[in-house]
Formats: sequence, structure tokens, C-alpha cells
Amino acid sequence: MQKAKTYPCVLTIAGADPSGGAGIQADIKTIAATGGYAVSAITALTAQNTQGVQAIYAVPASFVAAQVEAIFSDIEVHSIKLGALLSEEVIETVAALLKKHRVNNVVLDPVMVSKNGSELLKSSALEALKKELFSLTAVVTPNLDEAEKLLAQRITNLSEMEGAASALGDQYKTNILIKGGHLNTEDSIDVLYLYKHLKCYRYAVERIETKNTHGTGCTLSSAIASYLAQGYLLSDAVARAKQYLTQAMQGGSRFRLGQGYGPLAHFYNREDLAGDE
Repeated sequence: MQKAKTYPCVLTIAGADPSGGAGIQADIKTIAATGGYAVSAITALTAQNTQGVQAIYAVPASFVAAQVEAIFSDIEVHSIKLGALLSEEVIETVAALLKKHRVNNVVLDPVMVSKNGSELLKSSALEALKKELFSLTAVVTPNLDEAEKLLAQRITNLSEMEGAASALGDQYKTNILIKGGHLNTEDSIDVLYLYKHLKCYRYAVERIETKNTHGTGCTLSSAIASYLAQGYLLSDAVARAKQYLTQAMQGGSRFRLGQGYGPLAHFYNREDLAGDE
């Protein structure tokens, strides 16, 4: 009898987006599209669409823990993606669970605000995020705004991005990927700092002119977690995830959904989504 295969399983712990472009919904699509199997624990229910977040309902920390424990009691998890955690209580609960279950491949997307400015991490919880979770991760993936808040300093160019990544990595003893999509550069450039090697890597792709950028951070971090679950080294996982994100953005640029910032085409290589070139 042939031995059953094992899924490369990714647990995403994040908020839900009923419009499907970001959060848990984007995570699940991304993990499936990149070859992983997604399981999930929801930290927040939101009322949102392409124009922004209208309301947030926080899931109690005890129920977040119950969801995670249900997964670990039955399913082998190979990596974890952390998204919107909202509160200090949830952060501390998740940190305790990570220590208990000893999963090595943890990708933390330090989600702080939505595109329309809704708070997805309480200001009082920022220090807890850094203190409790950063040291437990394989990589932390802030965008420029989030990196500025983490360091309490401006980042205006590529050199400052590299300095910020190394400063955060050395301080918290973890790898840092700062996303440069909002930086005024010709290409879209992300910077990965590997703190054990004291070295920065740049990942540059051509910018895509599109309004459909909802969920780009969720998508990139989930893709990294998916590739880590499949056994790729971090630098290779980031390269593959960046390539996937770029193609999903390119595919999504051909479509229109809603009146605001539309989603990516997570399954861009499906024939019915390929569209006319």
C-alpha cells in the first residue's frame, strides 16, 4: 500500500475580510495557489469592502487560542503566518502558543492600519508585539509605514531601508523584510536582512500601474510562509513569494471589483482569469 503524502500545512492567524481581498481570505487563496494547504484561526471579524473597513469585532483571546489548539491537536503544521492581532491580550496568547508548539517557520506581518486608516493594532499593543513575538519569528515583514513606527524614524530612501532592516533585525534577533512598494524608486524594491549573516538582499521588480493593491502585504507574507512550509530557505522563499505577488498583481490589474482598491488575481494562471494580453 502506497504511503499517504503529507500536505505542506500553513496556519494563518489573522483577521477576516468579507470582500475577499485581504486577511484570512487572501491568505487561504495565496497558500493554495503557491502549493500549500491552509488552516486558519480568526482574530477579528471585519465589515469591509474595497473602499475600507467600516467596523471591527475582536475575537476574544481565549477563542483564538481554542481555534489554534484545535488545529494543533489534529494537524501537523509546517509554518505559521501572523496577520492582524489587534490587542496585547491576543499577542501574548499567540506568543504562548508558539512557544508551546515550537513551530520554527513563523512569518509575522505586523499589520497596524488598513488602507483607509482603521486601526488593526491598538497603540498600546505595539510594544507587546515587538517584545513577545519578534524573537519567535523566522521573518517580520513590515511595509515602510510600519517600519517607521517600529523604529520611530523616517525612511526616505533605499539606504535608509537597509539601515532600518538591520537595526530592527539586530535589536530583535530576527530576519527583517521591509517592503518598498511606497518608496519613490523606479522599481519596486524590498530589502531582506538576515541578521545571523549581517547581510541585506534586495528584491527588485518592475512597478505595476494598478489600483488593485488590496491585500498585497497579506499575500506576500502568506506566500513566504507557504514556501517555507515546502522546505525552501528564507531567501529563496522571499524571491518566489515576490515573483508570485508580482504576477498576481499583474493578473489583477486586468479586472475591476468594487469602487475602491481592488484585489489581486491570486489564481492568475487559471485559464479563465488569464484575460487578453
